[in-house]
Amino acid sequence: MIGIIFVIVGILFFLNINIPKIGKLPGDIIIKTENTTFYFPIVTCIVFSVVLSLIMWVVSKF
Repeated sequence: MIGIIFVIVGILFFLNINIPKIGKLPGDIIIKTENTTFYFPIVTCIVFSVVLSLIMWVVSKF
């Protein structure tokens, strides 16, 4: 099931279909200096973790 989701997302990226920007949530850490930019999507990681945990919990019930 996860493999099918990855294939679908890969096809969407390959076809360049506009997907909402997921990695720009409030709380993500962005540090910009003169020469570098550091980006750590902490809130995005938490959201993905919760969503994947719920999906795995639902799949394990069946």
